[in-house]
Amino acid sequence: MKNGERARAGHGSPAAPGPTAAPGPTVVGREAEIAEIRSRIAADRSHSSVLIVEGDPGAGKSVLLDLAVRLTRGTGQRVLRAVGSESEASLAFAGLHQMLRPVLDDLGGLPARQRSALRTALGLAEDAEDAETADTPDALLVGLAVLTLVSDLSEPAPLLVVVDDAQWIDRASLDVLSFLARRMAGEPVTLLMGVRAAAVLPGFDKGYERLEIGPLSGDAANRLLDEQPKRPTGRTRARILREAAGNPLALVELARATADREPEGSGVEGPLPVTDRLEGIFARHVRHLPEATRRALLLLAATDAADAPAAARGLPEAADTVWAPAERAGLVRQDGTGVSFRHPLVRSAVYHAAPFEQRRRAHLALARQLGEEPDRRAWHLAAAAVRPDEQVSAALRETAGRARRRGGHAAAAAALERAAELSPHRADQARLLADAADTAVFTGQLGWVEHLAAGVRERSDDPALIGRAALATGRLLTLGPHHTAAFALLSRVADEAAATRSPRLLDALAAAAVVRYYSGEESQRQRIEALLADVPDSAAGGALRAWVLAVSDPSGAGASLAAALPRLIAAAKGEAGSLTALAVVAWLLDRTPLAARTFDEAFGRWQAHGPLPAGLACAAGWAYLEQGRWADARSVAAEIAEVASGAGLDHAEACARTLDATVLALLGEPAEARGSAERALALVDPLESRSVAVLARRALGLAAVAEGDYDSAYAQFRAAFTEDGDLVHYHVSPTVLAELAAAAVRRGHREPAARLLERSARHLGPGMSARLFLLVERGRALLAEPERAERHFRAALAGEAGEQWPFERAQTRLDYGEWLRRQRRVAEARPLLTGALDTFRRLGARPWIDRAKAELRAAGIEADAAAPGALTELSPQQQQIVRLAAHGLTNREIGEKLFLSPRTVGSHLYRVFPKLGITARAQLRDLLDDALQATGSAH
Repeated sequence: MKNGERARAGHGSPAAPGPTAAPGPTVVGREAEIAEIRSRIAADRSHSSVLIVEGDPGAGKSVLLDLAVRLTRGTGQRVLRAVGSESEASLAFAGLHQMLRPVLDDLGGLPARQRSALRTALGLAEDAEDAETADTPDALLVGLAVLTLVSDLSEPAPLLVVVDDAQWIDRASLDVLSFLARRMAGEPVTLLMGVRAAAVLPGFDKGYERLEIGPLSGDAANRLLDEQPKRPTGRTRARILREAAGNPLALVELARATADREPEGSGVEGPLPVTDRLEGIFARHVRHLPEATRRALLLLAATDAADAPAAARGLPEAADTVWAPAERAGLVRQDGTGVSFRHPLVRSAVYHAAPFEQRRRAHLALARQLGEEPDRRAWHLAAAAVRPDEQVSAALRETAGRARRRGGHAAAAAALERAAELSPHRADQARLLADAADTAVFTGQLGWVEHLAAGVRERSDDPALIGRAALATGRLLTLGPHHTAAFALLSRVADEAAATRSPRLLDALAAAAVVRYYSGEESQRQRIEALLADVPDSAAGGALRAWVLAVSDPSGAGASLAAALPRLIAAAKGEAGSLTALAVVAWLLDRTPLAARTFDEAFGRWQAHGPLPAGLACAAGWAYLEQGRWADARSVAAEIAEVASGAGLDHAEACARTLDATVLALLGEPAEARGSAERALALVDPLESRSVAVLARRALGLAAVAEGDYDSAYAQFRAAFTEDGDLVHYHVSPTVLAELAAAAVRRGHREPAARLLERSARHLGPGMSARLFLLVERGRALLAEPERAERHFRAALAGEAGEQWPFERAQTRLDYGEWLRRQRRVAEARPLLTGALDTFRRLGARPWIDRAKAELRAAGIEADAAAPGALTELSPQQQQIVRLAAHGLTNREIGEKLFLSPRTVGSHLYRVFPKLGITARAQLRDLLDDALQATGSAH
């Protein structure tokens, strides 16, 4: 409790002392909460724990966190701690720097890339030149560096990480903490986060246990009042209990106010919220202090002395008598690091009670002290500004540049926004706000980007600037569920760009093509093609042009790009962004091996991952799935779902969940598959997001097939087409044709399914990819009369092209083998059925394994009882770890590739060795070689 017990420190023993805990404040009425905290910090803990401690101001969050720190330190264990503050919320990685300051010397033990990324993020480059030239650190690499550091620090003994007032921690630091919380499973690390009730905490809003610190009970409130130096009685006590409503800090401060004989009606009573009343009480305390004390308090309120040692030089020493009146008034406390406010409300009361001119002088005084900390200096100068000031605006622009280079997108956008407010010229204001909008896109905060774009429109009639800000809004809208609105905005930007022959036209069309893919709306394709005709051919725009064509119309205009893809990929010269775009194009055109190789190359070269999933980010996962790399596909899905969920991007999360649902269904986990697919459908409007709707229906159909429920399977697959038999989605629906045919045959829907298949084939026309041709031929074979089926089966298996889609190839072999057996051509059926079984086993497709084995038995062959390979029984992450370890990578090297701590990698290997039947790391390579020789490789 951040309450009055703090004022009683040393008076009475702590309610929950450890055997060696330092004395602390008496804690009243929080026995259950203390027990929960103690269970999280037990000295013998061997696993990770995350707990969000939330409550109203004054409820007692900080006292509980302080208790956890004292108890942990009392056992000799290490604690890392940070406290958020409003003044530092716009300084990128300020919270992380505060948390890691005691262990900065340990950064030397990190791998070189991690160490460099973390030092850059923390602004610890060796000199100014290094800081200016350093690459923007990869956000995931910064998170991995902190994870590795925390893992190393917890090696000797469990580690406690405490973050108080987390609602004021800067966004960049909060993203790192969220990454740490998600990835530290198996580490003996406890993360306690204190946050105000109802505050939004990105990355921690779901999936973590919460400890709600509510009002004290009536009995506890009375006991707390009894603990006060002058305990209230009678009507005064009853009024305090009523007004405080169980808030511990309110109980203590109202008791203090009445003991000091505050006049009636001075804020103790009335309809104001508890927080406002408390600030009023603190402000009255300040008014009665000596002038020198008030000046010192205001200077302290305008900064964070613990986080700005240079600024602290302008404050009186902790031992100075100037602080004594404030300490007696219960406004500040002294500890080993200096003087600090007892509660954030005290700081707020001191700051806002002072006239603006006094606050301005305090900020200017601090700015003079902060010559060596230009970012803090710039913000203090901005706080002191009373009119537009070009010099301060320039200082904030430099701050934004530094924040951007360190990966602090929210801090950079905030600095640019304030720089615009302080710029004397409207044209510069508009330009800076457009820069801020571009940067704020990476925060995922659509409302902020829209606000910045509106500011551009208010200050400028320059179509280039207005279009740029609108494009920023449109790009972020593409990741949300409202695709009609997103396309309307992007097409408007494209129209204006076309009218002025702006190079932004191709950028707008590239974003619009993503919306077209998600929505599946045919009118959007027509609009894109009409605008694309105005874009001149250029080498520089080759990749983007290919992207627009392929994404919006892969079987039509985009089909002609297939032959040019290798040349375009070679021309990209290793540039990760272009490689990723071209890999997506390759996937859309069913050049699956080329897509997977290009994704691998792009991901290997990518040095600056954005903090949000890019358009069609799941394409890599679908390419891996189609190629038989199911563990890799699930890893892509998990990464995107994690990032998208934390950023509130429902559509991106839905895409990832459909991918994972599909793999789960193929693996024979129908219940999990249904849960993931249904979650995806709940996140989107099916009419706005036809791609997700069809992908989810396909996953649900495969889950039904896995259970042998062909009625449900047919219904789900049929939902990929309109009532008239047209494609619901131009790219996804055709991939369902063969599955629809297989389910239709089993449930007596042969004729309508055949009509639908032929209608779709006519629609796809000559631009049909090799993959779709094979799927259509498989469907035709299944639906044809017996005398006509074989030529279609042969067409579906002709040539080597189909080998690049191993699961689909194995399905066709199984279907053809089954047909041959029923035609009493058993000898011809056996090799097909055996080949299908081998592929299904390697992939771990359990339902199809069972079906292939049943067909082989019917063909007179008793398949051995071997289960799917041991590797397929492992989780996707464990499979990746095993493969990398087999190639000789150390735990630390594996951790860096998979964004795990070395200890977590070691823990996974320890658990999988018995499952694989091995006892040593050296056996992994032989195990993988044997698996490949037994089943063959699909890639």
